Parts: sequence; C-alpha cells; structure tokens
Amino acid sequence: MKHPPPSRQPFAAALLAACLAVAAPVHAQQPPADAAPLTPSALPSTAQSPQQFRLANGMTLIVQPDHRAPTAVQMLWVRVGSVDELDGTSGVAHVVEHMMFKGSALLKPGEFSRRVAALGGRENAFTTRDYTGYYQQIPVERLEEAMRLEADRFANNQWPDDEFRREIEVVKEERRMRTEDQPRALLGEQQNAAIFNASPYRRPVVGWMSDLSAMTADDVRAFYRHWYVPENAAIVVAGDVDPQKVRAMAERYYGRIPARAVPVRKPYTELPQRGIRRIEFKAPAEQAYVSLAFRVPQLGAVEQDSDAWALLVLAAVLDGYNGSRLDRALVRGPERVADGVSAGYGLYGRGPQLFYLTGVPAAGKTTEAVEAALRAQVARIAQEGVSEAELARVKTQWVASETYKRDSVMAQARELGSQWVQGLPLDADARMLAKLLAVTPAQVQAVAGRYFGDDQLTVATLRPQPMSSAAKRPRSPFGPVGEIR
Repeated sequence: MKHPPPSRQPFAAALLAACLAVAAPVHAQQPPADAAPLTPSALPSTAQSPQQFRLANGMTLIVQPDHRAPTAVQMLWVRVGSVDELDGTSGVAHVVEHMMFKGSALLKPGEFSRRVAALGGRENAFTTRDYTGYYQQIPVERLEEAMRLEADRFANNQWPDDEFRREIEVVKEERRMRTEDQPRALLGEQQNAAIFNASPYRRPVVGWMSDLSAMTADDVRAFYRHWYVPENAAIVVAGDVDPQKVRAMAERYYGRIPARAVPVRKPYTELPQRGIRRIEFKAPAEQAYVSLAFRVPQLGAVEQDSDAWALLVLAAVLDGYNGSRLDRALVRGPERVADGVSAGYGLYGRGPQLFYLTGVPAAGKTTEAVEAALRAQVARIAQEGVSEAELARVKTQWVASETYKRDSVMAQARELGSQWVQGLPLDADARMLAKLLAVTPAQVQAVAGRYFGDDQLTVATLRPQPMSSAAKRPRSPFGPVGEIR
C-alpha cells in the first residue's frame, strides 16, 4: 500500500478532484463559435441513480449500481480528519488510519490486507483535513466478505502496544520522506501556520514531529473510540450490485454495531486578517519558489448563488488547460519570468478555503518578479474581464471530465463519499456543473476584483540554499501506508 508523496496538482486535475471527483483532467479543444450552449443534459445518463439508506444504528449507506463489469468498490468514509484533532496530538487521525490495518478482535496485524488480496481485491486508505477513508475493490461476488472484514475493524479495531510503537516510526519516516525532505512541503506547513490562527487547518495532516514523538498508544485508541461511531460514518458501494441486496448485507454486518452519539464539534471562527503576511523559508533546494494564498469564501450549499462558482472558473481560466493565461503570459511569453506556474481553489471543506497562485522563477528572475506577475494577471482580469471563448473552453473541459468520470466505479464511489462528508445531496455533481456552466464573464471579473487584495494575502517564499550530500538522505526502508491529502 504505497503511494507517491502528495503535491499540489495542476489546476485541471485539482479542480476536478475537488469538485467533480474525476481521476484525471481532459484538455478539451475550444468549441466552435456557433456551438450549442453547454448544459448538464449533455452528459450521458447513468443506468441507475444512487440510492441512500440509513441503517438501524444511524450509519449511512449509499449504493451506486453500475452493471458494466462484474466488480464492486466498497468505501468506508468517516467524518473525522486532522480538523478534529487537539493541539499536542496532531497527526493522530492519520495514525488511526495506519492502526486500522493492525488487527481486530478477529484478525491479527496485517491479516486484513492479506484477506482482501486473497479475495482478488486491492485496498488502501487516505486521511485528509476533513475525513478519513478506506476502500476495497473486489470481484462483486466477494463483496459480502469485504463488508464483514470492514465492519469488524470499524467496530473492533485493537492491537498491542508493540504494534503501535513500530507503526509510529513508520509514520514519522513518512513525515520525513513527504515533508521534511521536501522544501516546498515544509514551506506549505509554515504558510498554513501563518494563515490560520483559530482554524485547526493550521496543523499538518501528518502531524508535527514533536507530537508524533510524544504520541502514545492510548492517544490513538481514545481518538478511535471517540470518532469511529456509526452515525459519523458512511459506507459507499458502487458496481455491479443490487441496492436492496447491498442494504440487507449492510444491515447484517454494519447495522448491528451499537449506536453511539457523535461527539459535539466546537466551531472555530477564523480571525480577520489585517494586512499582508509573509513567510521567508530557507532550505537546500535547486530552485526558488513562491506561493500566494488568498483568503476567499467557501461553498456553503450547492443551491447558493455563491462567489465560489466564479472563483472556481477564475482558477480554470488562469490555469485550467495547456496554454491558459498564466502559462501563456509568464512561462511562454516574451517576458518569461517563470519556469512553472499554477492556480487553484479549494471550493469546499469543513474549514476556511484559499485561492493559491504559485510560481518557480526562471533563470535570472526573482520570486518578487514572479509574485508581481501573478498578481498582475488577476488584476488584468479584474480590469478587463474574460472572454466568452475562454469560459466556453473550460466549461467544455468540465463536461468532458464529468463524462469520463462515469467510466470508473472508484471515481463514482469517491465522489459520492466526498459529497456525503460535506453534507451535499446525491445529485450534487449535476447541480455543481449547472452552477459552473451558468457563470458569466461579469461574475469572474467581479471576484477577481474583490478577493485579491493585501488583506487577504499570505506570501510564502522559498529561498534555496546550497545542496549538500548531507541533505540527501538514503531512501528509507519504510513505505508509507495510505494517502495524505
């Protein structure tokens, strides 16, 4: 269960993963001027719509039939992530994810993975700020056995202290590999800590190393017992299945888990920002790097006529396809200032969201020049607006990506689970797409002028230091388990 280190994806992929849960971007060609207006009805319909049920103990079940192949995906979503941690135990949500593979009342450490492999399946897990997820993709006739295994570890996760002591060293090595050996990841941690004062988003998902070193087995057990309750979880099944049969199996294995109240979550109100904030970070690196993070509104509900939709379109205009505005002006243009640029917007989450602009200076150029050039592109849109042709291009891309997403039962399951975490309806994808396709040039111009001032901005700059042999640690014998996003 090994994954590459996470990175800030190019905007097309990041947008579609966050908004439409699509695995990969599709670079669409610009439509002809006389093309018919895009609407969600242009999408191919699925054979059956997803169905949602509430089990006897309060757990949610979502089933998406897709009969094109004899396979099924089961995903367990728990509405708990690093946002739910307390100071001093950062990283514990991710450690719980690791320990869920280390045994139960019925299974020895590591046996869960061996059982899934014996079923002909593959499995893994992921931890984010807002949620934790586990999945198995198996032949459909093995779904019931996968349900029995997942329900057992959800309800009965247990392991000896020695397993924790070994696994916490794996997590610490994962932090070294993915963060401490990655200057931009370290910079991102420092930037988040500067942006957020009250919000738990200021802490890294993997946790601070000091907290990991001080963490105990009982800290992990307490977090698991506190949050892993049926009403705080959802099972999503997508594939060649019958919803009523899946419901009966879910009641048999999950519905018998004793109900418990979901702990009360306290609100965290972020303080207003009063002036630009700057972080200077020195580390051995080959190139400098600058990251601009602007505080912007997040999506509240799909039905809202929110500025969030226009911000999402703005990010796509800036960096949503090959040859988009940032790439054309800063990387390929005659006044080339950057080797690479990006733009991205979080859209929704359980905490406040940000709009990022990033860049790597070209040879002979400074981070200050890249910062100014990035801000100038947004200011230009605020002054001059965008064209209908630009919007048509990114909208065509979204429709194409939504179409291709439907070829993957994993993508369908992941989309439904992420929507459940945010409290969105089952048809949120179609509603979102309708909102995005309705965004006008005037709305994009308006948000470009509204949210990109100094009082919303935190700038983080990586100042590269000479590389040395000491900075190049040998590859770890440990492999990371699960994803951190």
